[in-house]
Amino acid sequence: MPTQPRLPVPADAPGDPGSHGDPGGPGGPGAPPTVAPPTDHAVGLAHFNNLPFAAAEAAFLECCGSLRWAHRMAAHRPYPDLGALLAASDEAGYDLAPRDIAEALAAEPATCLHDDAPRAAHLALRAAHAAYESRFGHAFVICLDAHLPSQHVDQVLAGIRVRLAHDTDEERAVTAEELRRLARSRIVELLAADPRPNGTL
Repeated sequence: MPTQPRLPVPADAPGDPGSHGDPGGPGGPGAPPTVAPPTDHAVGLAHFNNLPFAAAEAAFLECCGSLRWAHRMAAHRPYPDLGALLAASDEAGYDLAPRDIAEALAAEPATCLHDDAPRAAHLALRAAHAAYESRFGHAFVICLDAHLPSQHVDQVLAGIRVRLAHDTDEERAVTAEELRRLARSRIVELLAADPRPNGTL
């Protein structure tokens, strides 16, 4: 189960811009709602566009394990903005051949849970993944961006149960879509990271 970054924060989470604070201070009753500024990907994108080809290809391989996909993404730089980069990612993903998808699946990280997850959760996930891999011959992948970390185990178990009922062709299509979603999520994470040492130019 690949770990997914930047999951949404609940509206009532401490420190969340939309939560209520001191009634007399920002966020109190009658105060205008505060909205967190969107992440600026321009710095990361500019850095990424100027990386040597081999470095860019290696970075893309962290987003999707298909060498053909990563090579194509690195070769099509520069990208004018994040939207263009994500559109190119989708297009390259739709063009993957079965062998490319198999290569990407083989590169996916092994399932892991937080150390404090109950033993029963580890055992249930291990059994579910084994059943899935026995049926389809490859790792189970799912993008969990829309879910909080506390929901990950339940979402994976539910996803495996549903997808075990798929036939091979149907599951191949679902798996390819999940790989595309994972690639998009990882690209956004990659560009959001500050490429400058210690945050300075």
